[in-house]
Parts: sequence; structure tokens; C-alpha cells
Amino acid sequence: MTNLQESMRRELLRTNRSGAYSCSTVVDCNTRKYHGLLVAPIKEIDGENHVLLSSLDATVVQHGAEFNLGVHKYRSGDFSPNGHKYIREFSLEKIPTTIYRVGGVILKKEVIFQAYSTRVLIRYTLEDCHSSTILRFKPFLAFRSVKSCMHENNQIIRDYQTVNGGIKTHLYEDYPDLYMQISKKNEFVFQPDWYRGLLYDKELERGYEGVEDLYVPGYFEVNAKKGDQIVFSAGLEEVKPSTLKKLFDEEVGLRTPRDNFYHALVNSAHQFHVRVSDSERYLLAGYPWFKVRARDTFIALPGLTLAIQENDYFKLVMDTAQKAIYEFISGKPISGLIHEIEQPDVLLWAVWAVQQYAHEVGNDIAFREYGKLLFDILTFIESGKHPNLVLKENGLLHTEGRDVPMTWMNSTANGRPVVPRTGYVVEINALWYNALKFCAEMAIADENHEAAAELDARADIAKESFQKLFVNPNGYLFDYVEEGITDWSVRPNMIFPVAFDYSPLEPEQKKSVLDFCTRELLTPKGLRTLSPKSGGYNPMYVGAQTQRDYAYHSGTAWPWLGGFYMEACLKVYKRTRISFVQRQMIGYEDEMLYHAVGSISELFDGNPPFHGRGACSFAMNVAAILRTWRLIDQYNA
Repeated sequence: MTNLQESMRRELLRTNRSGAYSCSTVVDCNTRKYHGLLVAPIKEIDGENHVLLSSLDATVVQHGAEFNLGVHKYRSGDFSPNGHKYIREFSLEKIPTTIYRVGGVILKKEVIFQAYSTRVLIRYTLEDCHSSTILRFKPFLAFRSVKSCMHENNQIIRDYQTVNGGIKTHLYEDYPDLYMQISKKNEFVFQPDWYRGLLYDKELERGYEGVEDLYVPGYFEVNAKKGDQIVFSAGLEEVKPSTLKKLFDEEVGLRTPRDNFYHALVNSAHQFHVRVSDSERYLLAGYPWFKVRARDTFIALPGLTLAIQENDYFKLVMDTAQKAIYEFISGKPISGLIHEIEQPDVLLWAVWAVQQYAHEVGNDIAFREYGKLLFDILTFIESGKHPNLVLKENGLLHTEGRDVPMTWMNSTANGRPVVPRTGYVVEINALWYNALKFCAEMAIADENHEAAAELDARADIAKESFQKLFVNPNGYLFDYVEEGITDWSVRPNMIFPVAFDYSPLEPEQKKSVLDFCTRELLTPKGLRTLSPKSGGYNPMYVGAQTQRDYAYHSGTAWPWLGGFYMEACLKVYKRTRISFVQRQMIGYEDEMLYHAVGSISELFDGNPPFHGRGACSFAMNVAAILRTWRLIDQYNA
């Protein structure tokens, strides 16, 4: 904790169920413009996340001497204050807890984000002191989008209003009031000032603006004695200060302890939940900058719900998504929060998600709840109404991806796809074959044997064409095939037809593909997006935006791809590979001590030492690890 080079690489993430969050480094020194103690979507402006309260500096005052526990880095490269030097202990088993020691003063700080309200709560406990002590709390306000930086200006509203236990204020007209309140009697001293030139290293590394000014309206001052517990609240609604201590304890009781690897994963899984209403639920794709994306939702959904025996939440999310699917199929605007549902593989991933649900509850229940959806998806695709899919006479699906990316490998540079996957794409057609066979299985559950036979016949045509088109003489699969274009690059998308329940490949072909992935793509952090032997291998996700765009799918490693690899391993080699898969999964435990502590990064460098990069917490990766543990348990049963 006292080594800033180490501690500032590690981030803490706390969330609620509306997409709001609190995120910073473990020493509370912000390194991204996305960092803040209270970051929330503001519907009145654009529905995007905005940083309201950037940070809160606590100062211990004794005998007139001030000891500031905050940490900020400035444009000069200097840190001021240097509150990290007072840190004696840090733990994250239940909630983030930091112990500071200043002379004879021992102060404990605990932070929690309220689950169903946009409010961050910080509890300070004065565990020891030998003389009169004053605690001073100084809020740093931003009131700006997570995509921009704040700069000193004369347009801010400096006015504030006193509320019970604190103040409320907003810096611009379009923003809601921010309520800052304290459980103990306090005095707010209005002393407006700008803190100029705060530096965010991560933004500069990414080639973005990374210097900003923050506004401090003044400070709160509290007289404290040994044993006092003081709760600071910052939220979008007023709260009774007398209830803050009880509220904090109640929120702690709701948390899954991070006392082992599995519990940390479950805790992380819950952080992606978004509740709009009792019946409308979503999964965020990741933090701190992702939205609700359709593909990510369906891929992550089984792992984040079914794998941890939370079938009810699967249904809530799937039922919400089902509404969006029907809006898309009928040509209506999407009314919910889901984005990118028009991508060609999305509906097929929805079928795959229902297939995983059927494994848990049985075909009869799955058909009763989602059978109509499954067959409506097939009918929609086969009718030629999907804007980005065409069913060809050979029984395979074709998409046009030369000019606009149409798969999960969607990075662009200069307005063009970096990986222009077009024509017959391997995972789309593996998903299609799997969907046809699964729907035939569902038809049998409905005792419609005629429909099942028809679907099986269509699947046979697709299987024959798939093998002719994608299986190459070297023993692996082409990534995509288009007239005049055959991509010989070794990419991880060929793992999907090996991992799915229904594969268009023969057993020997599946083994050959799996072994190819093992030799050329497997890393301790998942599968590489491109083999080191293929042209254009670029494994390091660093540098400016354009440089990272070219590396994004050209050698970086992704744990969610590794999850499908592990599933394929177990399908091909059965119980003989259980110990190997377990070792691979355990390798992620150490990773949870870096980047976002207790979660899994978006992607990793494809070469050692495989540093975590991108978003600090990524839903599909957490889901893949949870789902793999579930598969191991099933094979061991």
C-alpha cells in the first residue's frame, strides 16, 4: 500500500443495481477519468455515466496539526498529499477496509456502495486517540461525463443549501443535487477553491486527455472521540443522518464475502446486475465504460446466473431480452437498454443461452418458457428478414463484414474493420448448426416429431457444407470464407464448434482443432485472438487508441474464449482433463489481486507476463470462469 507503483495498478470497484459505481485505486488516488467515489448515469442529460464526487479527502487534526490521508497526483508528477504513508492495513474480505495510523490516532475507513440506491457510504471509526481529535472531510466535485475532464470555469454554480446533517449542491443546471451528509453533528465550512492539474496516468497511456481541475466547495468538520463511528453519505437523494449507521450495517449484511476465489467471483458476478424495475433486468458488459450489449448478455448470462444457482435472475434477464428480441424481429425501435441486438450472431447466442437453461431445468420447462422464442428466431432468420444475415442454398449463413464489423472482433481503424471477417464466418455457422439441432430437440419435447425431422435434415445439409467450407488440410478451421477470400489465420473462433453441444465436426476433426488451439493459442489467461505464427501478430495491448485497436483482436488473450476451450477439452477428453482444467482456473485467482481487485480484466497481453488490460472488470470473463467451475463439478459428480 505504501508503494505507489504497486498500489496504483490495483483498482477497487463497487457498484449498485442501476449501473452507478464507485471506482478508484486501493489508495484512493484516481488514475482514470472514469474513476470517482460516486459515478452515476444521469437520465436528465444523456443517460451516460457522470462523475459527481471524484474523491473525498479525510484529514486528522490534533493540536492544530493537520494530517491529510488523501492521495492525488499532479501534472508535475508530484503526489500531494501523501496519505498512503499512514496506511497500516488493508483488507477486502467483506468490504474495502483501510487502517490509518497517525501518531497515536488509529482510524479505520470502510467503503460500501448502496445496492439499490445511488449512494456511496464511508464509515470512519476512530479506534484509538490520546487527545482531542477533529476529522475534516473535503469533497472534490467534478459533475462531468466520464468521457471528458473538468476544467476551471466561471459557469459552475457555487451555491449550496443546508440539509439535515450536511449540504446539497449541483455545479450545473442540468444535474441533480448531490446530497453530502454525515451521521454525526458537523459543521460545513464554505471555502470554495479549485485544485488544478490533477493527473490521470491511465488516460495518458491510452492517448487521451488526462489532466483536470476539480472544484472543492469547502469542508466538513467533526469533533470525534475514541470509539466514534462516523458515516459519510454522498447520494442523489436525501437520507436521515440518524439512519446512516444502521443503513451501513444492513448493506454489509447483503454482501457476499470475498473470503475465497469462488465467493469473489460471485461478488463480481452480482456487480453486473442492472435493475430498472422489478421485472426489467439487465447485465452490464463490464466496468467502467461498457453498456448493456446484447452479445455479451447472452454469452455471460449462463455463467453469471445458472452456474451459481441463480436461475430466477436468468429468467428476469432473459425475459427482458426476449422483449427486445421481439421488438427487433418486428422492426420496432428497441425500448430497453440493450444495444447491438442487430449483430448477426446475437440471436443465435440467445438460443445457446436458452440451451444452457434447458440443461438446468429440463427440456420441458425450457420449451414451455422459451420454445416460441426459439422457433420465432429460426423463422426470422430463414425468412431473410434479418438485416445482417442471409441463409444460402448450402444451408449456411452469410454476412457482409467488409466495411462494418459484424462479429465480436469489432475493432476499427480509420473507419474500417481491423479484422474484416465477412462471408461465411466460422462461429456464426457453428451457432447456426447448434441452434438447428437444439430446436429439433425442443420439437421432440413438444412431441412434434415431424418438425424435429425437418430440422435435423436441414442441420445435416449445414453440417456437410460446414465441413467442405471450413475444414482445411492443415487440421484446423478457416476463420471466415468469402468468394475470392480464404483466411488462413489461426484464430480462436474455431473452438466454438468443438465446445457446443451439437458440432458439425467429426470426432477426429474436433480433436485436431482442439490440439491446434492448445499448441498455438492457449495461454494462462485464455485463448489468444491470433496465433504467433500468423501474420500481423500483435500481442501487447498498450499505447494510443489506434495502436491498441490494431492489437485488440490480433494476439491478445481473452478468458471467456478460454472458457469455451475448457468446455471443449472436457467434451473431447472427458475426465482425463479435469485436473488440467482445474489448474488453468486456479491460475486466475492470482489475477484477482491486480487491476480490479476481486474481478477479472477485459483482456490480457498475449505474451508473458500476460498483464491484464482494458476494462478492469468484464462480465463474459467472470462468467466463463464460474461456468467452467460448474462444468468441473458436473464431471466430478
